[in-house]
Amino acid sequence: MISKVKYRLFLIGLCASLSLSAQLQNKPELEERFMDMGFGIFIHWSLDSQLGSVISHSMVGASEDYLQRYMQDLPQTFYPDKFDPEEWARLFKLTGAEYVVFTTKHHNGFCMWDTETTDFNIMNTPYGKDITGMLVKALRKYGLKVGFYYSPEDFSFLHKQGHVISRKGPMTQITANKELFEYSKRQVDELFTNYGNIEMVFFDAFSTKNLVQYVHEKYPEVVVTRGEMKTPEQKIPDAPMPGPWETCMTMGTQWAYKPTNEVYKDGGELINKLIEIRAKGGNFLMNVGPKPNGEIPKEQEERLREIALWMFVNDEAIKNVRTVPSVIKEGDLWFTKAKDENTVYAFVTQQPEWFKGRRRLFYTESIRATKDTEISVLGQNDLVVEYSPNNKPESRFSQRKHNLELSITRAQRLYNNKVWPNPIVVKLTNVEFVE
Repeated sequence: MISKVKYRLFLIGLCASLSLSAQLQNKPELEERFMDMGFGIFIHWSLDSQLGSVISHSMVGASEDYLQRYMQDLPQTFYPDKFDPEEWARLFKLTGAEYVVFTTKHHNGFCMWDTETTDFNIMNTPYGKDITGMLVKALRKYGLKVGFYYSPEDFSFLHKQGHVISRKGPMTQITANKELFEYSKRQVDELFTNYGNIEMVFFDAFSTKNLVQYVHEKYPEVVVTRGEMKTPEQKIPDAPMPGPWETCMTMGTQWAYKPTNEVYKDGGELINKLIEIRAKGGNFLMNVGPKPNGEIPKEQEERLREIALWMFVNDEAIKNVRTVPSVIKEGDLWFTKAKDENTVYAFVTQQPEWFKGRRRLFYTESIRATKDTEISVLGQNDLVVEYSPNNKPESRFSQRKHNLELSITRAQRLYNNKVWPNPIVVKLTNVEFVE
């Protein structure tokens, strides 16, 4: 006979197994749509942008005097009178981004929306307007999908509870702090009911399982990114990963506005990161850190507009694509594949001095042409090179025994000096993939 102890252990294990199997997840069709999007804009903005400090984390290890001034004095001077949500939305739309994820509340606990849960919010500042609501309205006007970043870790709430502010303490997580969990649910309910349908949420905490399950149960049309899928921060995986994933990354070194001592990636580097991430099957969530007055810093706007020009020409190769089934990169060529067709996009990188009208050859062993294959370069008609009537820029390919030769002319003039330093994209239809 089985002992009572063993029988209890069996029941415990069975209940745990049933509980695990009953866990809700993102709907597969919503994850597919998320993977189609490819490119999104992240926004880190809070009241400490006035100081140019790291967002929220300066509260960890801070003196009581610092904390009191942070929570009581900073709201009194936060006045983003230059915030123009439609200007933001127009710029983000121009970049080719499909979605925008806004930091509604970071770890500091300051809410960027009109909330009834705490006085530590945007309505109790000289500005006194619901920034979240204004931005959501503008994003929807320009057809951008809306995502919310939300931190269930809340330093101001922990401080009120009498805990030392930390990200690693025993009561910092909603899975251990019941009162904090109930508080988070009330705030999430406000965010997901006051602003219409929200497409996605990014939960930033070490432990969010109970809140993720709450959202899946109550708001099943919301895709949970961090908390449900892999979201590598400031890095790109070495190889493709299955299913949906998203790299989030800053343009410089800091998420929030950094007025001094900042070093930015150039636009070309950001474009190349977008290409690599998409070739590996992920989404790129690129960060913007607005100034305390609500303006996007000039350096960030410049990079957004460089990306906008590139995406205006090449977004077909970024959206609704998947990884190729063979090799994602050969030499200077990165590849993506159309979601439902044997169409491949070859990103020709590392060609900084490719003057308009010049022809170059490239080779791939992982893709084979068929009798139905056609070739083109995104953005150009392959018929004419400006001011060069005798130059015939037609794209050509030649299938050889061991490789496919691509003969490409950069024909489109995008810069005044006729040299565009960023990658062009070659489109090949009806191809075969060499395993």
